[in-house]
Amino acid sequence: MKRFVVGDIHGAHKALVQCLERSGFDKDKDLLITLGDIVDGWNEVYQCVEELLTIKNRIDIKGNHDDWFNDWLVYGGHPCEWLQGGIGTLQSYCEALDCIYTGTDSHGYRTSLNSAIVPQSHKDFFANQKLHHRDHENRFFVHGGFDRNHYIDYLDVTIPHDYYWDRDLWTSAMSCSKGVKLKTVEDFKEIFIGHTATINWDKEAKPIESGGVWNLDQGAGWWGKLTMMNIDTKEYFQSDNVKDLYFDRKGR
Repeated sequence: MKRFVVGDIHGAHKALVQCLERSGFDKDKDLLITLGDIVDGWNEVYQCVEELLTIKNRIDIKGNHDDWFNDWLVYGGHPCEWLQGGIGTLQSYCEALDCIYTGTDSHGYRTSLNSAIVPQSHKDFFANQKLHHRDHENRFFVHGGFDRNHYIDYLDVTIPHDYYWDRDLWTSAMSCSKGVKLKTVEDFKEIFIGHTATINWDKEAKPIESGGVWNLDQGAGWWGKLTMMNIDTKEYFQSDNVKDLYFDRKGR
């Protein structure tokens, strides 16, 4: 079994397929860890979930955008009113489920889409996303970050939403000198995150490692690339620039 981790997909199904193909990923044998933010951006979120559901061995981490969408699935209201890239998610599910959306008002997009008609497999996908994952080698996988001065068990109870909102961990990691590992209470071997697009620092859209933290969000929700990395070898595989794959669409 080979083990891979993939960054923020943001509805870019074409990019996801490219990464799976270019990495030689075996859907029956290999493991894929998704770092969250499957939704919000491009208009193929539905297809992304369907694609991921075909992978036998998968660990899914919750992103902040996924949390918004899950709130809509559970409660029928979208906390961000389909903004912040949510229009792509709405379009995707409307097209897949033969619903319509029309215009905007002060409450976001008008739509006939109802969470009741969303396939149960999709509801289960978002309901079962994990806050984080720690593997047998003490490598930690999380969408955004966490307070490195506290134990994970404590954070699970006190501020679980920080796992998919925090950016201080990455800021601290970026301040580390080359070769210096960022200190955490539990002394993780490595940490893998998404959430903060590295195209803010690197226009070539390559994964960045600093302080023992790997950031695999290369801006697939914007104009960048989707990255999929072999966890053990650090060999990585990327999609084309997503804006070229969706040249007739708008992302976030």
